[in-house]
Amino acid sequence: MPVRMSESSAAGRGKGVGLGLAMVSAVAFGGSGVAAKPLIEAGLDPLHVVWLRVAGAALVMLPLAVRHRALLRRRPALLAGFGLLGVAGVQAFYFASISRIPVGVALLVEYLAPALVLGWVRFVQRRPVTPAAALGVVLAVGGLACVVEVWSGLSFDALGLLLALGAACCQVGYFVLSDQGSDSGAGAPDPLGVIAYGLLVGTSVLTVVARPWTMDWSVLGGTAYMNGTPVAAPLLLSWIVLVATVIAYVTGVVSVRRLSPQVAGVVACLEAVIATVLAWVLLGEHLSAPQLVGGAIVLAGAFIAQSSAPAKGSPEPVASGGPDRDLSTRSTLA
Repeated sequence: MPVRMSESSAAGRGKGVGLGLAMVSAVAFGGSGVAAKPLIEAGLDPLHVVWLRVAGAALVMLPLAVRHRALLRRRPALLAGFGLLGVAGVQAFYFASISRIPVGVALLVEYLAPALVLGWVRFVQRRPVTPAAALGVVLAVGGLACVVEVWSGLSFDALGLLLALGAACCQVGYFVLSDQGSDSGAGAPDPLGVIAYGLLVGTSVLTVVARPWTMDWSVLGGTAYMNGTPVAAPLLLSWIVLVATVIAYVTGVVSVRRLSPQVAGVVACLEAVIATVLAWVLLGEHLSAPQLVGGAIVLAGAFIAQSSAPAKGSPEPVASGGPDRDLSTRSTLA
């Protein structure tokens, strides 16, 4: 019995750390828009901001890529898939979609990814999904609809909706690929190496799409304005690269390893809520009553899914208070 209590305590701590890392990742990702918007308003093209974000992060992570160069031989498909889907795909599809449909609609469609992750777990991996976890996803998506106020600008552009759905599918790839090898113990691919090479692959793809040689580089040496307050453009770019990309991806991938793709996917829905709150505080974009209610619903959905997700490798769904996760192998990955 004492051994059982010890294992339960360790599992609980591991799950708590994973949830905390997922929250940090959501906050980091959520802060990207607040820092990027002043740069865009100062004259940079949105795709150029995306390229700067990914290329800068790839440069920061380059020493880790050199250190984990064995991954190129051991897991080339994983590195290519993570770079194409988890880095370049999400960004490119999302920015293409908002050129045709309202941002709120594109964001809502993209954050259908947690529901798609549950579909992957249930029908591809053939693992059980608890009704409570499914309810958490429904609540999160419904709350997100309120946060982005989808009813205020709905436009049924078929191509735009397909592009946004492409971003959602790429986000599923991010969560699923982040989880690859988490049960392999010491043989699991190092998450930092995967991120480093994913950013390098993403930079290569986005270079072709964004064509940075056409960028107005002088904007980066000037000043941007955040709700009327002057901010140095290099400072905003540093935030986007170091916090909203490097820290966001590192904590996000490690959280998936400690939780599961579906749980981390639902917690990631908080990114939209956090982004809206930050825009309210820093950019003066005020929240309406439906947005506040929607934020509360997203939080409720994330909590329900987090406490009711199936254990990895378990043949039965795990409810809150049920059998513990086996985190013994994954605890070494962080």
